[in-house]
Amino acid sequence: MYTTMILSFKFLTVNYFAKFYSKYQLFIMYFFKLNAILNTLDLTKERRNQYMYKLVAIDMDGTLLDDSKTVPNENIRAIKEASNKGIKIALATGRPLTGIKNYLNVLGLNSPDNFSIIYNGALIQNNTNKKIISQCLLNYDDLMYFYNLSRKFHIHMNVFTKDSCITSKLGKYTTLEAKWSNIDVKIVDFNNLDKNIEITKVIFADEPELISKIMDNLDDDVYSKYAIARSAPYFLEFFNKEINKGIAVKKYADSLNIHKEEIICIGDAGNDIEMIKFAGLGIAMENAFPEIKNVANYITLSNENAGVAHAIDKFILSKF
Repeated sequence: MYTTMILSFKFLTVNYFAKFYSKYQLFIMYFFKLNAILNTLDLTKERRNQYMYKLVAIDMDGTLLDDSKTVPNENIRAIKEASNKGIKIALATGRPLTGIKNYLNVLGLNSPDNFSIIYNGALIQNNTNKKIISQCLLNYDDLMYFYNLSRKFHIHMNVFTKDSCITSKLGKYTTLEAKWSNIDVKIVDFNNLDKNIEITKVIFADEPELISKIMDNLDDDVYSKYAIARSAPYFLEFFNKEINKGIAVKKYADSLNIHKEEIICIGDAGNDIEMIKFAGLGIAMENAFPEIKNVANYITLSNENAGVAHAIDKFILSKF
């Protein structure tokens, strides 16, 4: 009987471990099979990102450019690498095309198959042949409305057409804007202009304290009739109500059959908020205004530390 018990125990023990080993072996087999399936489905980071993102819209001042208004070498390198992979790069700026030509050359974007979003989205224009695929402008009545408003607040006003800046007198911020925009300035009498004039934007340009005071005292009527952006402490810009960078990015993306989930937008200031909210991936600079950071999906490095390159390296080129 004792021998029988020993044999029974041995049988049960061997049988138990055999079943355990069999289940363990089955588990291992399924584990490796599952892992193989996941590896097959899970493309490399680079291939996934290339599939996910097809368009990058980039603000200029405070974003692409450092504080000396130059493009850091790392930003140039990253943009060229992304462009070479077939990613569309669009500069999205309040400047006119003349004001970004040198930067387009440096970035390798001065070609017939590239467009820029300029005047905060009032125009979407070809970088080479100047073809316009979208425009949303102000008219003579709008100009006179702001002219009277500028006289009420005793503030300097600049008016931009598609190819020039007009003003009633030169001021230090007019000179600064003309230099940045690389655009001709014409002194005019606002009461004697062609009533068919087409206007891309109107700017109140003055000391930051006065700009802040005006913003606090603008009638609700102004906010309801126009799109307003404070693009710099000393600039308050007015546009057609139907435009902003977000709307323009969508229009450009639609022309390329690119969906919002495939778009990255990078910016730092108030006139970037709509495109950052619209994008599949909205990225704020480290130096961005708090309200921009609050709506962004990701915060990159500052404009002084090539934050644009950091974002492209991470989400397009998968360098880390």
